[in-house]
Amino acid sequence: MSLFRTKSIEQSIAETDEPGSSLKKNLGALDLIVFGVGIIVGAGIFVYTGTVAATNSGPAIAISFAVAGLACALAALCYAEFASTVPAAGSAYTYSYATFGEFIAWMIGWDLVLEFTLAGAALSSSFSGYLQTLLDGTPFELPTQLSSAVDGVVNLPAMILALAMTAVLMCGAKVASRVNQVVVAIKLSVVALVIVMGIGYVKTSNWSPFVPDAEPAPSGTGTFMDQPLISSLFGVEPAVFGWAGVMAGAAVVFFAFLGFDVVATVAEETRNPQRNVPIGILGSLAIVTTLYIAVSLVVTGMQSYRDIDPDDPAPLATAFNAVGQEWVGDVIAVGATIGLTVVAMLLIMGQSRVAFAMARDGLLPRPLAKVHPRWGTPYRITAITGVAVALLAGFVDFATLGHLVSIGTLFAFLLVAIGVVVLRRQRPDLPRAFRVKWLPLVAGASVLLTLYLMLNLIGETWIRFVAWMILGVAVYFGYGRKHSRVGLAQQAAAARQE
Repeated sequence: MSLFRTKSIEQSIAETDEPGSSLKKNLGALDLIVFGVGIIVGAGIFVYTGTVAATNSGPAIAISFAVAGLACALAALCYAEFASTVPAAGSAYTYSYATFGEFIAWMIGWDLVLEFTLAGAALSSSFSGYLQTLLDGTPFELPTQLSSAVDGVVNLPAMILALAMTAVLMCGAKVASRVNQVVVAIKLSVVALVIVMGIGYVKTSNWSPFVPDAEPAPSGTGTFMDQPLISSLFGVEPAVFGWAGVMAGAAVVFFAFLGFDVVATVAEETRNPQRNVPIGILGSLAIVTTLYIAVSLVVTGMQSYRDIDPDDPAPLATAFNAVGQEWVGDVIAVGATIGLTVVAMLLIMGQSRVAFAMARDGLLPRPLAKVHPRWGTPYRITAITGVAVALLAGFVDFATLGHLVSIGTLFAFLLVAIGVVVLRRQRPDLPRAFRVKWLPLVAGASVLLTLYLMLNLIGETWIRFVAWMILGVAVYFGYGRKHSRVGLAQQAAAARQE
């Protein structure tokens, strides 16, 4: 039963004021909305729009984004109630500790480590792709050996970005927020430029048929490893496009919405978190879902999905180059390059806050929860996270990282949707500044849609995810269970009674 020992909500909140491991509370609602928009508007809109349109959904990528947005909206409501009830660092990890117990909390924390670390690496890699597009043909162009983890030796720009953003984060959340606000303004200007300038080049014939007829998957994609799990489980022939392709595309572009849950990880650094965290989560998600759908419609209207190169690292810029508006493509490349920097930064922040909460609980080494006396940041775990992200970005390709991030995010959403129902029943007395209406219906729909999207990810992604979780089990039993603060406190109490 020690695997399911819980940590009370009151204890989680009380520990946020412990000397030496207390984070500064200096973020407001606007900071959180901008954080959310800043992190969500990233590789999903600048990279996956072209990739998924060309390989899965065609013009119906707009529907893929809408389905993924709906899944996120349902999960966001559950996150908002949790965050208003438990304003502590750690997001889904902290919530799970209070509802499911220590072992499940550890597993979701371990999952979030996978999600945020790999996402930070993926965004750093995406930044490098746009940077190479921008520098192509100039004296500053880097050789492939130093700019690609696929065709070269190392992706050096991605590594440099990860380390630079880590340095910014170590200086404090407010400094990161100010940097983010400037960059978000640039990113939104670029997105607006894509929509406004692109509308004039849209050909409605490129949207017909909006949902392309299903086609057999390309040869070599009929094995368990490279086809959606739902095909392997139910014997469905793997196919692309059609409605199956739309749903498979939704599972992939789900990566594009990664970020609103990062808002929940900084609840402990927020003024009046019960009010401001729900505003930050729901506000940022509403803004970016609208932008994603608009941009996907413009891009697939400007250029037939058949003509989009699925391996193009800068599809938005390429779309404008194809209609003779190279200057717009150049502006997009500059804006995307700048914009992707803060996405990587905020993902590193999310990972460091989750690991900080786990270290404060003793499930990771306690020294990692040390807060810098001047900056008020968990500088040790932030530095370790930054180095890990840099190494992954330097040597692992973007596609592999992106798929693993999607399944990790979906798994976290699944447990949050279940956990918020459990906590509502276990502790109806807790004050909730934000309450989800029709909670069983919302949470149930979130669970079903999340599971369906997970089943649309390929077998290889599932195998890697399961392998990571098995490693997490070994780490828990080898270290975390023995050093758990909750467990040690229970042992001490039992000893005193004897």
